Amino acid sequence: MLVAAAVCPCPPLLVPEVAAGAAPELDAARAACTDALGVLAASRPDLLVVVGPAEKSGRGPHPEGARGSFAGFGVDLDVRLGRPDGEGTDPGTGGAGPASPERELPSSLAVAAWLLERTGWSDAPVEGLGVGEPLEAERCVQAGRQIGERAGRVALLVMGDASACRTLKAPGYLDERAEGFDAEVARALAAADVTALKTLDTSLAHELKAAGRAPWQVLAGAAEGAGLGGALLYDDAPYGVGYLVAAWS
Repeated sequence: MLVAAAVCPCPPLLVPEVAAGAAPELDAARAACTDALGVLAASRPDLLVVVGPAEKSGRGPHPEGARGSFAGFGVDLDVRLGRPDGEGTDPGTGGAGPASPERELPSSLAVAAWLLERTGWSDAPVEGLGVGEPLEAERCVQAGRQIGERAGRVALLVMGDASACRTLKAPGYLDERAEGFDAEVARALAAADVTALKTLDTSLAHELKAAGRAPWQVLAGAAEGAGLGGALLYDDAPYGVGYLVAAWS
């Protein structure tokens, strides 16, 4: 059963070495992520599953000890998911196939691995799941249900950005619908509103380049019947992209 969840954004800019001179601009977001991970540690889980958006090559399960790299962002920095000698198992992907330790973590899970290393996570085994942006809502929810059944006490670290269309200089340019979409997601995360997350407009999320949509719906599936409460710890769009941090427990 799901006992706690942390929701964090996943821009590589969260990593100070990647952000370089712009690093201080996300200090508040990093602090909020640290607080959210503290909620996970306090829940004393038997298993932590990290869920984040992924391109095709990074979709499916990633075992504990899987490697990630920020070399693609011009930084000589490698990370590992959880303990380097861990043995991951399939967190329930609806036939995604066996976990492969040779595959590199998608960037969202690499950012998660960096957050876990930064906070000194050692409380429970860690596994990763990369989900594709096109994955239908019901399949996301079903994957979440399967994750919630994996252990007596399961925690989730859910990585994903909100819309990328909040300003003229945003990656997706300005879309007047973006602010309202992000506000609804923020409200749902603050209230641990499982129904609202399950029924997010998938077409609108795609148009607004909201990479967190599928991971949030995995969270919704895992949280069904868990009776968790929510708290929104951060809500801003410093680069025209909505970054949200929340904790459920």
